[in-house]
Amino acid sequence: MNQHQHLLRVQTAGKSLCKITSKVQAIVTESGIRTGLCTIFLRHTSASLIIQENADPDVLLDLEKFFAKLVPEDGKSYIHSTEGPDDMPAHIRTAITHTSEQIPIAQGRLVLGTWQGIYLWEHRKHGHMRELVVHIIGM
Repeated sequence: MNQHQHLLRVQTAGKSLCKITSKVQAIVTESGIRTGLCTIFLRHTSASLIIQENADPDVLLDLEKFFAKLVPEDGKSYIHSTEGPDDMPAHIRTAITHTSEQIPIAQGRLVLGTWQGIYLWEHRKHGHMRELVVHIIGM
């Protein structure tokens, strides 16, 4: 069994979904592992990872609208406000999504469905440099 680990840094542009599928696939290719498992771990509590539709951008817009209604940024619903009114809502959004994903690898490729892409979801209003640990294990 072989292992490969890579720290991936992604600059976000503020509240948005940033597709990272090709960046993760490049790391899988670099690893030389043909069959195994890729784990992606996001080292933050105000952004998250999702596997979602990669063909119709309306899906991503609808997700953003839904989360805006589900977790409002009204500045008065939360006690924690030290880092601004968007911080606590960002923590809640991260808590109900994921900070890690696992994807099988076959023939040196991520085994994603035809319409699936990997996204880093920035929940804060301003962009941040986000760090993801990509750990690959296999043969």
